[in-house]
Amino acid sequence: MEYHAIGVGDDDFSLGKDFLLHLAKSSSIPFLSSNVKDEETKKLLFHRHLLKEINGLKIGIFSLLSLGVFLGPLDPRIKGLVFEDPFKTAQEIVREIGPQVDLLILLSHLGYQKDVEMAQKIDGIHLIVGGHTGVDLVNPPIIKNTIILQNSSKGMYGRKLNLSYLNKDAPFYNETIREVYQRNLEKYQRQLETKTASEAERNQWEKAIKNIKEILDQLPKKNAFRITSLPLSDQFKDDPEIRRMTEEYKSKFPEKIEPPSHDSRGTYKPRL
Repeated sequence: MEYHAIGVGDDDFSLGKDFLLHLAKSSSIPFLSSNVKDEETKKLLFHRHLLKEINGLKIGIFSLLSLGVFLGPLDPRIKGLVFEDPFKTAQEIVREIGPQVDLLILLSHLGYQKDVEMAQKIDGIHLIVGGHTGVDLVNPPIIKNTIILQNSSKGMYGRKLNLSYLNKDAPFYNETIREVYQRNLEKYQRQLETKTASEAERNQWEKAIKNIKEILDQLPKKNAFRITSLPLSDQFKDDPEIRRMTEEYKSKFPEKIEPPSHDSRGTYKPRL
């Protein structure tokens, strides 16, 4: 899938800080976490941000993790970690790299409510790709020109953001909205052709047609996006090479022990 970056989340620390650091060093994909530091050194554990240029588009990516998504001060996953305030960090990142990029993307593990708050408080973030809470955003909200993306949990869907980009200052709009306006325009135009309509009805429809045309005329000046969804069902077969690698790794642990799993509901044992 050509991943460009990995935003670190709470469950990634399930086997401890040192294991994750080892994994990051051996990975060809950069691990990002802009606000998580080592308790001893006070230095960031992973990359603060990433700058890339793709097809002439300059893109900045950073990642934030909230202490609030863990299970409390006794959660073993936070051992050895210090969390900087995500909102303060986001503001710093926007000042540091915002002027250098056309598109600024936040890989967020703050939870949906904090994603909304982030969009409301911090200007300059174009996309928030959220995790942890698993809110199924089929039609992503746009808050102060920040698109908030989040997918349902447990790998139910694969989703793709198709973006028609003009410039960083242009507002975003969902192409499905344009289609709704277009359908309404055609409906009112058909209604105007009816011979039984009253004068008041015709005036109302003509006013609606004028308003819709004005809105549609402005859309080409905006950045358009569309979300496409793909249910991940049994029809998708395992990749042979990935399956081979997985089975090879599992063979190193012949005794099957189901560890406790962690998610937003707390600690629980998976059903066997």
